[in-house]
Amino acid sequence: MEWQALFLSLKLAGLTTTILFIVGLPLAYFLARRQNVFVSIIESMISLPLVLPPTVLGFYMLVGLSHVQLAFSFTGLLMASTIYSLPFAMQPFIAAFQAVDQNLLEASWILGESKFRTFLRVTIPLSLPGILSGAILAFAHTMGEFGVVLMIGGNIPGVSRTLSMTIYDRVQALQYTEANHTALFLLATSATALLLVSFLRKKAQVMI
Repeated sequence: MEWQALFLSLKLAGLTTTILFIVGLPLAYFLARRQNVFVSIIESMISLPLVLPPTVLGFYMLVGLSHVQLAFSFTGLLMASTIYSLPFAMQPFIAAFQAVDQNLLEASWILGESKFRTFLRVTIPLSLPGILSGAILAFAHTMGEFGVVLMIGGNIPGVSRTLSMTIYDRVQALQYTEANHTALFLLATSATALLLVSFLRKKAQVMI
């Protein structure tokens, strides 16, 4: 396994998840508490990467990032990964906030707690399993990205050469043993992520 590619993949996944955490949580809370046409449009846009081919999404992001000279850079790759992994974090975030009993929030307000303190002391603890599920899914998804990475970042060592790119290179060179080692690592990462998400979902059901 190429350690530089592993470090870069972990760095990309970690930063992407952090950005989605900071930006996604407030947006998810806003969307979860409102139901109108505007919200439906935003949710549809967020879900678009789930159905859009990575090459199509990568092409348009490449065109957009080229105008600001961010194509084939780590910053551009980070922006693209954040957009591509957005639905994997946002959908669990929104579902977690929607599952919180409104009566509990109103009870907190009646007892004199502000909306902000209620959010921190009631909403976040009850939503935590779903929030963690979204973060785990976003991290695992980013670790295995290929199409968008290839379109936006190319295959530049230290910049955009992630684990998925090393698998591609190894297969092209008919080095199947080396490719298998990296593929097994990503397989184990994805399987572990799904097990954690399953555990958190069961925990959320118990809390509700």
